[in-house]
Amino acid sequence: MSNPRRLRRGPPPCPAPTEIQPRPLNGFDVYEATLGDIQDHYSQKHFTPEEYVSWCLERIRVLNPYLEAIIETNPDAVSIAKELRDKPAQSPLYGIPILIKDNIAVADKTHTTAGSLALKSSRPARDAHVVKLLREAGAIPLGRANMSEWASMRSKTHSAGYSPRGGQTRNPYDLAKSPFSSSSGSAVAVSAGIAPVALGTETDTSVIGPAGVNGVVGIKPGIGVTNQDGVVPISGKMDVVGCFGRTVADAAAVLDVITEQSGESSYSRCISSSEVLKGSKFGIPTKRCWEMVEESCKAVAESVVQAMKEAGAEVFEVDFPSIDERVDESGSWDWERGPPQKSEWTVAKVDAYNDMTAYLQGLKKSEVRTVEDVVEFNKRHDESEGAKPGTMPNTYPGGQDNLIEIAESKGVEGETYRSALEHIRKQTRENGIDAALSHTSTDNGKKAEFDALLFCDRKGIGQQYAAQAGYPVICIPIGVDKNGIPVSLSFQHKVQRESDLVKWASAVEDLWNQRTGWRPLPTFRNLGAKNMPIGRIED
Repeated sequence: MSNPRRLRRGPPPCPAPTEIQPRPLNGFDVYEATLGDIQDHYSQKHFTPEEYVSWCLERIRVLNPYLEAIIETNPDAVSIAKELRDKPAQSPLYGIPILIKDNIAVADKTHTTAGSLALKSSRPARDAHVVKLLREAGAIPLGRANMSEWASMRSKTHSAGYSPRGGQTRNPYDLAKSPFSSSSGSAVAVSAGIAPVALGTETDTSVIGPAGVNGVVGIKPGIGVTNQDGVVPISGKMDVVGCFGRTVADAAAVLDVITEQSGESSYSRCISSSEVLKGSKFGIPTKRCWEMVEESCKAVAESVVQAMKEAGAEVFEVDFPSIDERVDESGSWDWERGPPQKSEWTVAKVDAYNDMTAYLQGLKKSEVRTVEDVVEFNKRHDESEGAKPGTMPNTYPGGQDNLIEIAESKGVEGETYRSALEHIRKQTRENGIDAALSHTSTDNGKKAEFDALLFCDRKGIGQQYAAQAGYPVICIPIGVDKNGIPVSLSFQHKVQRESDLVKWASAVEDLWNQRTGWRPLPTFRNLGAKNMPIGRIED
């Protein structure tokens, strides 16, 4: 196992202001407790699942007025935990509270709204498939994590992490700065010690992005690895359910459950120590990727890469053959780049029309049944939903421009759509990640693949390639930049290679923890900040 921490007693090592300091639970510090730590506490009768869930709910009461990471809590969470109290653990998630992003259906007393007031009165017919699996594993839905409304699909420009239902999610390292993207509530809650693990979703950058700037592990599996039933969709070609934890082992344990993997097929079995790095080979995409990383972030990442080399890994500079066509000279994420027949946005908006409509029509109860209904609802509630440009200039300066374009597409999968889908896949797969992974072995001169590609990816280029290709990504926290915002290292590979990414990410996590001790903890600078739009994080 890569997690060397033992049970600790006494005050937690939390650098937060006194008024939000976490309290010990029955004398034990659980602020940074891993799933293994918590299960040890349960087995030794230090506290019960009921007591731990109550501790997490108290953290929400204390922190949420500042962070706004939680939209609502599950009023039955404590009673569910009580029912599990005296039963033997069935999985690493047994008795573990987990936060669920607000676009993943939970058929309990909470709501599933994708952050929108348009869905506040709606009711799903059943739990999303991933939530059903979590319940069967003994996990306890603690509440609904805040998010960018409609998973950042409603507006071209918006305040990241804002929703009319939950308010403005804030980064626990600096509350005046961005929590990054649509799964921000999930990432912030795990980072701030509200819950040990959480679920998010990603179409493009929405798991790895917020995991990176909020200092936690994020796993975005490849397309088709998670069952999307019951998830408010954007694109069936790119959507996945991902997970957050404070260690690779914790995030992998969640991934095991939501993908129904166990035993020899589990991702958890791939957790490794730094020794496996000896003889490994990694590629670093350089042009418009690594070369564009902000200098203080690059310094942190390069120190990790150097440590990997000292542990026996080899690292090579590589490039994506398609980089000039897919990414502009600034190295910035842009899903509208290129003409319609080559644009990710062409695929996303057509899929969103069809997939959102199918979801809305499948609800047991809902005020809206089509994308057009959502557009009209927002117009009727302009003061709270900002349908018109200028009504809510700090959150939605352009109104609902993306939703209007989605509605206008009518979901037509014509020649332009088909060309765009084929193009983005080819350019990010065979002319992108596949090509960058391929190299000629220095051992035998034969073609081989690198063990993974490495990114320091705050700009999101590696994530965007993976999104368009449908490939997996894992990121781990490795330090902070010049402004105290977390920096992450990402690992990427091809489809169905999540196990390999778990292996390498956990090995590097173990290596780096030997040198630094643990992830950098939230500092809660600018506690009480209420600025909107949220402050941009420098690239």
